[in-house]
Amino acid sequence: MTDLTYVERAARVKLMIFDVDGVLTDGSLHYGADGEALKTFNVHDGLGIKLLQESGVQTAIISARTSPQVIKRAADLGIVHLHQGGHDKLTPFNALLEKTGLTAEQVGFIGDDVVDLPILTRVGFAVAVPNGRAEVLERAHHTTVAHGGRGAVREVCELLLHAQNTYQRVMAQFLV
Repeated sequence: MTDLTYVERAARVKLMIFDVDGVLTDGSLHYGADGEALKTFNVHDGLGIKLLQESGVQTAIISARTSPQVIKRAADLGIVHLHQGGHDKLTPFNALLEKTGLTAEQVGFIGDDVVDLPILTRVGFAVAVPNGRAEVLERAHHTTVAHGGRGAVREVCELLLHAQNTYQRVMAQFLV
């Protein structure tokens, strides 16, 4: 059997999981005067996630770091599957598969660092950002052009919409 193209893999995705630091953000941590870590999210990425949800693809966040800003961002975007804290990302991934009834082949994941590899090597559609670690880039089915926090998530969302032939339907509300 020949290996599937990344577009064929994207066409099968029913759940897209996002890492946070280095994917939904550029990976920078800014600290306020009181020591609070601040994160910056890209609004284009956020709309991409909303459009993906409108197409019927579920979304999730699995992050090694814990941050109240991520809870707020997930709530703003309607992401109900959220797990934060701990380098073991495989356990929440397996729990998510059980909860949704999906197989790993029906799931996409975008990551950038070695803590993402346990999920990245199991999903049907593995995506890396171009400044990801070499081990991640080597194992990804697709690498975005845009960097994390700079439109990579929007790029993946639109790729999924095109691969699943739902782009025109979800964009119709804007193209009047």
